[in-house]
Amino acid sequence: MERDARYLTWGGCDAVELAGKYGTPAYIMDEGVIEDRIEQYLSVAGQVYPDLRVAYAGKAFLCGMLVQLLEAKGLWLDVVSGGELHLALAAGFDARRVFFHGNNKSQAEIAYGLESGVGRFVVDNLAELSRLSSQASSRGLPQDVLLRVTPGISPRTHRAVQTGQVDSKFGLPVTGGAALAAAKAAIAAPGIRLRGVHLHIGSQISEVHPFRTAARAAAQLAWEIWRETGYLPEEVNVGGGWAAGLLPGQPLDTIGAYVAAVARSFKAAWRRCGVPGVPLGPADPAVTGAGGRSLPSGSGRYAWPTLYIEPGRSIVAEAGITLYTVGAVKPVPGFDAYVLVDGGMNDNPRPALYGARYHAVLADRPAEPGERTYTLVGKACESGDVLIRELPLPGPAPGDIVAVFATGAYNHSMASNYNRLERPPVVFVRNGESRLAVRRETYADMLLTDMAVKRG
Repeated sequence: MERDARYLTWGGCDAVELAGKYGTPAYIMDEGVIEDRIEQYLSVAGQVYPDLRVAYAGKAFLCGMLVQLLEAKGLWLDVVSGGELHLALAAGFDARRVFFHGNNKSQAEIAYGLESGVGRFVVDNLAELSRLSSQASSRGLPQDVLLRVTPGISPRTHRAVQTGQVDSKFGLPVTGGAALAAAKAAIAAPGIRLRGVHLHIGSQISEVHPFRTAARAAAQLAWEIWRETGYLPEEVNVGGGWAAGLLPGQPLDTIGAYVAAVARSFKAAWRRCGVPGVPLGPADPAVTGAGGRSLPSGSGRYAWPTLYIEPGRSIVAEAGITLYTVGAVKPVPGFDAYVLVDGGMNDNPRPALYGARYHAVLADRPAEPGERTYTLVGKACESGDVLIRELPLPGPAPGDIVAVFATGAYNHSMASNYNRLERPPVVFVRNGESRLAVRRETYADMLLTDMAVKRG
């Protein structure tokens, strides 16, 4: 990533040349940045906890080339639908390292997950547990599960991306005993092998304190399950949510500081809440057939569960930029002029949904200071289609290429065809080379499911 005296370069490629080659709008993803973020997670994980595994949250951004990179790095993968699972499998990902999330999985999705051999179902509610148990037992396919729980934590982030509070639509509340009751039900359910618990408190969280609290809550719940059932969870997944893509000048702790805070808080709470010498898994392996890890009788050691984290945005957000072409600059007396670009809320709905803030430059003058501020807007037929307000730019004109930063997460994955606009391509760049990862949609693509139109 460089801004030289003339053109913006991304992954060693000239952004203006990329716009000419692939058209605009276009998502440009620096593969080297993605790989660097993955390596940061893997490196610190191996230092701070005996068995900490990294699972990528696929909802942030997913395509075949990324799936293959994740597979090569040995990460786990979090999917939340049959469609995400299908993409992962089609790109060659090992189903045994898949977490199948989702708060309302259909019967068809459950069947698809079972038949595909996914490693873990993350069960959201008792109705899903019943459906999964029925299908797993009838098919003779015992399934490992984690229970999604809500610990009652409300981090400082946008309400729309908080997921750990008591009234969340996700998971089973710890408060009131619903999570504990579900653990008892899962232990007794045919076709189900309870492995542990999962929680996720939200997204775009830029302080470590809520994660420390969540890690402590997970440890406390695990030992409560043991005291009530004799089963000590073998796995604990504390989710993701670490922030990325903040505006220039906004400080953020490192990935290492975040992961270390989670691991240390979890380890301290595990010792404080637990009892040494207790093996992981069920007290009587014959009950469920899932053998616990034995410890010597009277051992003063703790059995440590496998700990998972699920980063998404922090791996891909800052790897991405979106390139647009300016169509017009429209002055408005007494207000910032509008800069009209050829994309907008169709390829980045987050400003409209969450008030998300971004930064942008002109790709042919990235280092030139802005002479005044502008409002960057899209072409969708909505007054709310505003990408950036009060954006300083050096005299934009029709034909200029605008580069919006930190669009690697939740842009491609949330894009739509509103107004029958085509979704942009995804281009991977590295060391001055570019390759098309996802081609641009065409008008013909958008007619494929419409049964009343002529094709060809």
